[in-house]
Formats: sequence, C-alpha cells, structure tokens
Amino acid sequence: MAMAALRREGRRLAPLISSRPINASQSSLFPSGEQALYGVRSISTQVVRNRMKSVKNIQKITKAMKMVAASKLRAIQTKAENSRGLWQPFTALLGDTPSVDVKKNVIVTVSSDKGLCGGINSTSVKISRALHKLNSGPDKETKYVILGEKAKAQLIRDSKKDIDLSVTEMQKNPLNYSQVSVLADDILKNVEFDALRIIFNKFHSVVSFIPTMSTVLSPEVVERESESGGKFGDLDAYEIEGGETKSEILQNLSEFQFSCVLFNAVMENACSEQGARMSAMDSSSRNAGEMLDRLTLTYNRTRQASITTELIEIISGASALEG
Repeated sequence: MAMAALRREGRRLAPLISSRPINASQSSLFPSGEQALYGVRSISTQVVRNRMKSVKNIQKITKAMKMVAASKLRAIQTKAENSRGLWQPFTALLGDTPSVDVKKNVIVTVSSDKGLCGGINSTSVKISRALHKLNSGPDKETKYVILGEKAKAQLIRDSKKDIDLSVTEMQKNPLNYSQVSVLADDILKNVEFDALRIIFNKFHSVVSFIPTMSTVLSPEVVERESESGGKFGDLDAYEIEGGETKSEILQNLSEFQFSCVLFNAVMENACSEQGARMSAMDSSSRNAGEMLDRLTLTYNRTRQASITTELIEIISGASALEG
C-alpha cells in the first residue's frame, strides 16, 4: 500500500520536476556557458559547490583587505592631522586665491597607486579636467603634474601632451616630510608656473572625503600683487631681517609653502584612500555573504530536486517491472 502511494506521488510530481526552469536569481549566479552546458532544467551540484567555494575565498580576501586598510588608516590619520598645522600659517600670510587669473597654470593631481578604493581617484581626475578646461585659452598654458598611478592611467588617454611630470609608487615606503619636500623641489625645478593648483581628497571620516583644491602662487606673482597693493599688500607691513631682499624672502616662502601644502595633500589623500578602501571592502564582504545565501538556497534546491528525480526513476523502474 505504501509503495503504491509513493508511486502515485511520484507520477504527480514528475512533470513538475522535469520542466522546472532556473529562476532569475539562479541564472544570475551562473554564466550562460554553464547554463547551456548543464541545461535549463537542472544545475549540477558540483558547479554550485565550486561557485560557493570561489565566493567564500573572495570574501576572505575582502575581509583581510578591510583589516589591512584599517590598520594603515590609524597610522596615517595622525600624520595627516598634524600636517594641517604646517600650511595654515602660510595661508594666513600669503592667502589661498583659487580665482587668481594667470597665464601659466600647473595642476598637481594627487591620486593613489592602487585601486579598489571607491571613486576617490575618478573624482580627482574629473576636477582636474574641469580645471584644465576652465584655465585653457589662446594666451594661457595649463599643464599637469600627476602623483599616483591611477590618475596617470586616466589622464594619459586624452591629455598626454599636457603632462609635464608624473610620479608613481609614492607610498611604497612610509611617507614623511623629507620625501615630499624632495619631490616638491623636483617639481619646482622642472616645471614653469605662475600658479600651482593642488587637487586632492581631504579626509573627513572613514566614509566621507572632500575634494579640495589648494593654490600656491609663484614668487613673481606674489611680488607683483604685493606691489600693486592687491591681496598681498599686507606683506609690506612686515620687517625683513638678515639682509635678504623681498624677492628672496618671497622665493623661500613660496617654496616652503608648496612643500607644506603638498605634504598635507599627500597625507590627506592617503587617509581618504584607506578609508574608501575600508568602505569598499566592507560592501564587497556583505555582497559576498548575500551571494553565498542565494547559492546555498540554489544548492539545496538542486540537491533536493536530484534526490526526488532519482526516487521517481526508481519508482518508475519498479512499476515497469511489476507491470
């Protein structure tokens, strides 16, 4: 009696199981080639297990990268906060005038050497391109100085002729002021400019960064503005000691200002990079967990369908032998 009831239940479920299609959530987990290989009526449990194993390995990597980024962020954040005190006195003395109109502009774009950190590099590149377009004209010259591999890879596509200098692998070793000051000195020696516009991401929190631009004028422009009684007219109120001329003082101040502003920009951008990487890896880990849940559900359904199919085959064979 029990065998007869089981055969009747098998005959009732057979058409439902044999024509069961893959739903949308299952089809999104497998490439079209695998679906074609195993058919649309069933998925091999081995394929699902392999995919689950791959997703678990990726999740382990993203979690490890998040922990590494958190560790690096703690080390860099203190340096970035301390570096803010370097450029503030220069801003009070020489000012920060982003709207100044000069003939030779140099855009210093600060980016990272590695990816997987959200859109911080794309944001810097977009602002740099917009600034380049804004300061271009028949009697103006605008060039790029690129720090970081990611900005270089993007800007070299359409602005290769406008790139004067590019530096990569800056963060290969822990950053300090000495390294950045040497880099600032190389830029000042190899690039002609009236205004340096540094584009970077200012660190606000782990999940927030602010695209920022700082402007450093050449000594000639500062002296011209000072003599004309413009924004830098207050410089004449200071007394110069040591026998140096006003031009020499402005030259030293301009060089020191650029090295301090560049050091702060590099540190702030490095903080933003690690914070954005933490956020990106956290999102990736959560997405991997959700995909594992869907794969587990698909695996269980596939396994149950294969067991039911085998039972139907056994029942059908037994019925054939009895009949």
